[in-house]
Amino acid sequence: MGRTLANKQAIVAEIQDLLKEATLALVIDYQGLTVAEITDLRNRLRPKGAVCKITKNTLMRIAVEGDRNWQPMTEFLKDSSAFVLIKDDLGGAIKEYQAFQKDAKKTALRGGVMEGQALTEEQVKAITELPTKEELMARLAGAIKAMPTRVAVGINAVPTKLAVGVKEVPASLARALKAVAEQGPDAA
Repeated sequence: MGRTLANKQAIVAEIQDLLKEATLALVIDYQGLTVAEITDLRNRLRPKGAVCKITKNTLMRIAVEGDRNWQPMTEFLKDSSAFVLIKDDLGGAIKEYQAFQKDAKKTALRGGVMEGQALTEEQVKAITELPTKEELMARLAGAIKAMPTRVAVGINAVPTKLAVGVKEVPASLARALKAVAEQGPDAA
């Protein structure tokens, strides 16, 4: 028995809600995957803040209709499509999908959509090379922590250099006077 109109509308509304929270959407060809393999993929993605949604291309096309942010996804809608909708950990979720793809050898990444732009497979892979949110926060914390030390070293260096300079003035003045005295009265 087919789906009712109300059932289809509920699915479209659910997809739209998932897309509102997503930052990146991947479209994969999942033909040949078993239910157990799809469950494995979903379980791998869940800790990374991603959802794997399988729905008809027509329902996804309706869900993204009029939404400029997700509209480019329509170019990837063909055959058997699964959608990986990622909220936060973009690189981590993509790496989990790639690990699954390597294990299953049955899926193919068609492309992705992020901020209204269609992404090729190479562009999606490039996202995995970006630092994670945790890595960025650690770098920022390290930079902030190092800042007072750098300021303190700089502040301490000023009086030291000033003292060396002040100490050097009489010595250089004495050398100058000695040099003039050694030249004698005719040099002036």
